[in-house]
Amino acid sequence: MPTSRLTLSSEVKYLKGVGPARAELLASRAIRTVEDLLYYTPFRYEDRTRLTRIRDLVPGQTTTVLGKVLTCGLTRTRRGKYVYDLAAAEASGRMGAVGAGLGAAGPSGSSQGAKERAASAVPGSGVAPAFALSDPQPSRKPAYAGGMIRCKWFNAIYLEKNKVFRPGQLVFFYGRVDYDPYGRGNFEIIQPEFEIVVPESESESGSEAEPEPQAATEASLQIGRIVPVYESVGTLGSRVLRKLVWGALASLDGQVPECLPESVRRKNNLMDRSSALSQTHFPDRNQPLEDLARFRTPAQVRLIFEELFNVGAGLALKRRKAKSVEAAQFRVTENVRQAIKKILPFHPTTAQKRVLKEIVEDMCSAQPMNRLLQGDVGSGKTIVAIQATIVAIESGWQVALMAPTEILAMQHYLYMKQLLRPLPYQVDVLISARKAGEKEELKKRIAQGAVHLVVGTHALIEPDVEFPQLGLVVVDEQHRFGVLQRYKLIRKGPAPHVLVMTATPIPRTLALTLYGDLDVSVVDQLPPNRTPIETRLLTEPDRARTFELIRAKVKTGEQAYVVYPLIEESAKLDLRPAVRMYEHLSRNVFPGFRLGLLHGRLPSEEKERVMRAFKEGEIQILVSTTVVEVGVDVPNATVMLIEHAERFGLAPLHQLRGRIGRGRRKSTCLLLAGEPRTEIADQRLRTMTESTDGFRIAEIDLKLRGPGEFLGTRQAGIPTFRIANLLRDEKILEWAKREAAEFVERPASSEELEAFVQLLRKTWPHRYGLARVG
Repeated sequence: MPTSRLTLSSEVKYLKGVGPARAELLASRAIRTVEDLLYYTPFRYEDRTRLTRIRDLVPGQTTTVLGKVLTCGLTRTRRGKYVYDLAAAEASGRMGAVGAGLGAAGPSGSSQGAKERAASAVPGSGVAPAFALSDPQPSRKPAYAGGMIRCKWFNAIYLEKNKVFRPGQLVFFYGRVDYDPYGRGNFEIIQPEFEIVVPESESESGSEAEPEPQAATEASLQIGRIVPVYESVGTLGSRVLRKLVWGALASLDGQVPECLPESVRRKNNLMDRSSALSQTHFPDRNQPLEDLARFRTPAQVRLIFEELFNVGAGLALKRRKAKSVEAAQFRVTENVRQAIKKILPFHPTTAQKRVLKEIVEDMCSAQPMNRLLQGDVGSGKTIVAIQATIVAIESGWQVALMAPTEILAMQHYLYMKQLLRPLPYQVDVLISARKAGEKEELKKRIAQGAVHLVVGTHALIEPDVEFPQLGLVVVDEQHRFGVLQRYKLIRKGPAPHVLVMTATPIPRTLALTLYGDLDVSVVDQLPPNRTPIETRLLTEPDRARTFELIRAKVKTGEQAYVVYPLIEESAKLDLRPAVRMYEHLSRNVFPGFRLGLLHGRLPSEEKERVMRAFKEGEIQILVSTTVVEVGVDVPNATVMLIEHAERFGLAPLHQLRGRIGRGRRKSTCLLLAGEPRTEIADQRLRTMTESTDGFRIAEIDLKLRGPGEFLGTRQAGIPTFRIANLLRDEKILEWAKREAAEFVERPASSEELEAFVQLLRKTWPHRYGLARVG
């Protein structure tokens, strides 16, 4: 396909400089089309309009320098550590000559209008940058101490192995400058980022692409401008990606169709899409570098708004569609009130009452409820769900509760069956582990409407499970399910009310996107008589003292958890596995106590037996993996030891800790951490010792891991953003969501709304990794 005929939807393999191997590399980052490539935006920018001379460097500054490699190689310190050491001299004379020759070719390789076109900041923009680094004065002496810089990389054996550098190369180095303590007045940069300038005569090693453009074009993308820096895609570094983006923009020649509604773009004074893409990749030289670094230039804001507006509009359309369906209207009768009074194990908190009121009001309306119920571990969400269940059953409807694991499903089933025992309800559980005959019989009873409440796992969404009167769907720990699994269960009823529960507190920015189509209720108050949990951080020398504390607690009649990250031995990790440590603890550490072992590979019947024995006090110390993270509720358990705590994320640590502190006695969580630890691991452990507030912990966790890893992007249904960042762009998110909701409800015209919806339906799954738009 000729370059001139490329469109946004063209496969990237047709772009000049991309062959099958490069196309495969790009596809590994979901870059399959020209549009995908243009939305692979720079993560930072370097101002190379005014490079800092080596002789003008100031200790402590972070900058870009251009150097000519003098010597390079791998050295070894006295302590046996490898350091790749490179010395570079001032290269301004050489690059001044190259800079003076800019303009030999423009973006398309033509010599016409050479200087203006080759120096253009953006293809077709007509903005010419200036290269401010001139040749040194003739009287200057050759570079030596004071005109040389050392660059050092620790443990970078790959630099030597791959022969990345060699004397004579011209290289941009970016990083923090300090004095070299081992040199004679030289400067050094530790672990600098770098980019090698490839001269005209060299083509890329092993490249299948067409020959390199002329050196002047190559230089025009690397110097004399604000230069975009991209995350590498396999072996494709910033230099290659820069050229590919440049070529894509040139081939489109400004012919980029708009994707935002015109009324929204004009109302919010947003840049057009074509200019925004061009200026994001190749900014004008007068753009403040600080704004570029904060992603707050008009071009970047336009693209961020675009992503967040599209997601907000898609969720608003889903919400509107859900509200357009007529649902069963439940009624709160005197029978409901009396039934709830019979089963409540304690007086509800103010938060529980408020949340239940919100839920019941939804269930009594003619539109289906779609509500997220979130709260910290132990806040009493399940008892709220049980009360909603009673409202549904008393109104003549069935209820289905889906949990992500069999152990959690069994916990819910046992708890609900016991709590609802005073009422004439049929409660049962559907999990894969049940015998085939039992499951078939249960499915028949469900289809006959004889079971009022069915608790289960993914087994509930199997095609042969039929509900004649499904009025309420409760999904627990929603983030552990795929988004479509929730809808499969919902579709088993005519238009059931939906209550989604999570014990993983969702930061506000994620709630606006992850659950943007749901109303949100928060149980932000713990039940009374709960004693705050004390959390201590311990290291290996504290092991004996730790075991003594557990021993003392158990002797007084309390119970304990000992949690390990692995089930069995691992050849790759030097960690204590649960099975081996269970045997060691039983024989050598706690020989006079009753220990039990619980992990995910045990048969369901064995898991249930162990849990029951622990809850009834037959097991005093439960050795477990993270299978106890959710669902296990033993008020008498007051101490938890988490081995290798540095290996756990913040969310699992907080969930595990939530298994204790459920009674009146003081509870203690012991975090036994190994050495060495990363800085992030230390931050996680400090956070655990400083706070028991799940929402604060979730915010910190989000900052440490980023939105993509917080809950597991694809599984949780978090939109896949290409330029927006939910931490950085919270205000733009609120702005875009508000504008999206207004546009969906009050569009400038029905034609504009319909055109936008059609466009969104085409791009929604590919761009955002979500299920269909409403």
